[in-house]
Amino acid sequence: MAADIDRPFLEAVGNTPLIRLRCASEQTGCAIFGKAEFMNPGGSVKDRAAKYILLDAFRRGVLRTGGTVVEGTAGNTGIGLTLAGNALGVRTIIVMPETQAIEKRSALLGMGAELRLVPAAPYKDSNNYVHQARRLAEELAGSVPGGVFYANQWDNRANREGHTASTGPEIWRQTDGKIDAFICAVGTGGTLAGVAEYLKQRKPGIVTAAADPDGAAIYHWVKHGELKASGSSITEGIGLGRVSGNLEGAKIDDAFNIPDREWVPVLWELISEEGLYVGGSTGLNVAGAIRLARQLGPGHTIVTMLNDSARTYESKLFNREFLESRGLPPPPWLQGASLSR
Repeated sequence: MAADIDRPFLEAVGNTPLIRLRCASEQTGCAIFGKAEFMNPGGSVKDRAAKYILLDAFRRGVLRTGGTVVEGTAGNTGIGLTLAGNALGVRTIIVMPETQAIEKRSALLGMGAELRLVPAAPYKDSNNYVHQARRLAEELAGSVPGGVFYANQWDNRANREGHTASTGPEIWRQTDGKIDAFICAVGTGGTLAGVAEYLKQRKPGIVTAAADPDGAAIYHWVKHGELKASGSSITEGIGLGRVSGNLEGAKIDDAFNIPDREWVPVLWELISEEGLYVGGSTGLNVAGAIRLARQLGPGHTIVTMLNDSARTYESKLFNREFLESRGLPPPPWLQGASLSR
């Protein structure tokens, strides 16, 4: 099975286009590009982590056809693991906070995952969804012929190594090596750490940076060496409160704290002006790229990630009541309408 990777899902992951972001580029005088990860078969950048985590598990013999994958996830990694698992002949159990968008729940169920919703709790709480997933995997160990594998996207370095092997080289080729900076949000740390690892090997002077929402601790960790967070964000799937295994030793030069009131208008612009129907973390990534561009000055080339589609967040992103209750502007084109469900 280790060499048997000619499966439709696995073969379709990666090699996504690099799109020049006109509005962000014009505003800053830089060339700002977004990697169109929403074009992966599962619809997000997390397809890459899913692919490399499962292939690594098969290579190491800890998972075989007929086995079970268990993961705690806010949604996108669960989608990627479920589809990759389907292609590889393994069952998937997803533990997810009940606060996540309903579209993700529907997608997971439609793909055949066993979904277990749990109350949201901080990571330090033993009832946090990540800890519950780990315990579930331990409880099931030995009961499934093909093995029970806890994916552990935060600390499983196959996540990071997958981005070093795929995302980083793709960006380098697509820019012909003419790239000055890379920035993205931190969910597990795999994308930023993995891409930075590769790009720093090719061009040591490249600037790598984290875009961090309110409520996350990585901004303060990068800037001051201490994990500290305040506030909250409506973003899902990003915002880390600890140094994950994938983030340890990452080559990160800078970080920017991007509050919701800053990235939400950027998201509306991406949708209405660029035709990119992307989700909240992408709005944050592009807002971070704009900040970094203004810090570096005109004439630089900056790449960020277009993580996923807005389709899995519609009940929140296009819900006027939800947005206005948090002091955020709804999309101007809704004109009083709402897509709340």
